[in-house]
Amino acid sequence: MNVIEIEGLKKQLGNFTLDIPNLVIKEGYITGFIGQNGAGKTTTLRLIMGLLIPDKGEIKVFGQSSSQKGEAIRNQIGYVGEPTGYFSEATVEQTRKMIAPFYTSWDNDLFNKYINLFALDRSKKIKELSQGQGKQFALIMALAHRPKLILLDEPTANLDPVVRHQILDLLMEHMQHEEVSTFYSTHITSDLDKASDYIIMLQKGKVVMYEDKEQIDDKYYIVKGSKGLLEKGIQNELIGIDQNKFGFQALTTKKQMLENKFGKDLIFEKATLEDMMVYIERGNRS
Repeated sequence: MNVIEIEGLKKQLGNFTLDIPNLVIKEGYITGFIGQNGAGKTTTLRLIMGLLIPDKGEIKVFGQSSSQKGEAIRNQIGYVGEPTGYFSEATVEQTRKMIAPFYTSWDNDLFNKYINLFALDRSKKIKELSQGQGKQFALIMALAHRPKLILLDEPTANLDPVVRHQILDLLMEHMQHEEVSTFYSTHITSDLDKASDYIIMLQKGKVVMYEDKEQIDDKYYIVKGSKGLLEKGIQNELIGIDQNKFGFQALTTKKQMLENKFGKDLIFEKATLEDMMVYIERGNRS
């Protein structure tokens, strides 16, 4: 079953155009949404939540139109992004009291469990929380009403590695005990190397990759070799070639074929999501 379905979507914002002909997000998984800043990730999330209206096309969440049933859909979504929208002068506890009544499924026991896990001070004002504590609190608020869909927009940006891992660990632990789907937008691809089931890459408003994470791990490699090999027709099997005086390196999905043809003349390394994003971007510019 699909939790999100996008068809014929177009949205113009100034000189930027988001253009997604067809996209589905599967229920019960963490789907990573990657791309450079300005690629259209936040715009897509706002359209999914019904905060923006498409110029063309339709987005369905839980089988309902996000533009027509936005309020009902948002009640089933946990969202973490910037800004959080919480009143900066209110304390952690006051914020809970203000927000909880809006959700019929709010779970105080779950809220308390996660507050204690992160050792957050309930008497602190929102403005007094550190950046990391603020993101931890936003995630707790997003999870405490037991949403069916979690939308994360750069939830670990500018955080230190310890806090980033704490947030990811909580997210994955929560998903193990809840029937929930997560759509995780970020340019910090290392987070998704650890957590994702599927990867979608957005580039200049268009989807350029949508693949199973396990298949990605077996498919994409960084290949390195001497410049002389580029004169032997290898270029057609490479993505985003980077040359220097010592040779070249590039992304490839043809490891076995290249290995059979050139043997030890080439060196292969498994590509990370960051490698893929960099080399696909470079390849599409050339």
